[in-house]
Amino acid sequence: MHDPTSPRPDPTAATVPPEVEADQLCALGLAVLETEAEALLGLRQRIGAEFVAACRHLLACHGRIVVVGMGKSGHIGGKIAATLASTGSPAFFVHPGEASHGDLGMITAQDVVLALSNSGETDEILTILPIIKRLGVPLIALTGVPNSTLGRQATVCLDVSVAREACPLGLAPTASTTAALAMGDALAIALLEARGFGASDFARSHPAGRLGRRLLLLVDDLLHTGPDLPVVGAEAPVAAALLEMSAKRLGMTAVVDPAGALVGIFTDGDLRRALDRDIDVHLTAVGTAMTRDCKTVAPGTLAAEALHLMQTYKINALLVVDGDRRPVGALNIHDLLRSGVL
Repeated sequence: MHDPTSPRPDPTAATVPPEVEADQLCALGLAVLETEAEALLGLRQRIGAEFVAACRHLLACHGRIVVVGMGKSGHIGGKIAATLASTGSPAFFVHPGEASHGDLGMITAQDVVLALSNSGETDEILTILPIIKRLGVPLIALTGVPNSTLGRQATVCLDVSVAREACPLGLAPTASTTAALAMGDALAIALLEARGFGASDFARSHPAGRLGRRLLLLVDDLLHTGPDLPVVGAEAPVAAALLEMSAKRLGMTAVVDPAGALVGIFTDGDLRRALDRDIDVHLTAVGTAMTRDCKTVAPGTLAAEALHLMQTYKINALLVVDGDRRPVGALNIHDLLRSGVL
């Protein structure tokens, strides 16, 4: 009988396992990696005629690649669908359980279905197989049991079986999900290469990513133009250039001739060098203190190219000029930092 005066045990308290040696933990981790590495190496002999047939069906797809899978296979399927979509093969994931309750309407006769089931006997997938077959769409199976119901009914069956799971109980999907994921990646990258999908295509699928910004963002998107563009005439005094630089806050100003064509740039560095010569900023023309051979780019230049130019020549600002050498905008290193190109 429980003594009412003694504290009751906390049923939510975690059981603390006995102390495990660091070497033992490392050995357990290495064993998992070795098991999964063996599973991946075993897939090499499966890249053959069936893999080619699967790729041809996917390349010929005029609709979408519809990926289905339950449980852990569903998680892997979602990742495969995302990888396909981002590498030039439009795809999306459909939960097979939801498919039986209306989501099958997402699948059209123009699509290809990619079904994942390690056992090949997943009830939710088998339930929708008759509808998929009735639509007449190609069915590609990724299964660990090619002779399963799913494997036999598939148009193409890719064998992703593994000798053993990394789980010591042989129950938790580990090596088998790794193998399925790797085969999905193999399909996606084979399709990418076959389609001639390049870095610029990838960037269009990832406009918010760093690669997207580097390959899509133009200097035109970052320019200070119109009243925000610092410009002075070559005959203006250095003091006027200083006022223009302070007002526009870019650390420089374009210097132009009477026709508006660029003849140079006046920067903070030029100011320091001029002051070292003890000039009179009210009497000295900025044209005598400016940098004449300044670096410029044309409109439409990639922001990444502008960044490379600034880094190469160790400059912090850049002017953009048109075909007549007229300044149309300016940007500095802070603009590139804020854009995420750097």
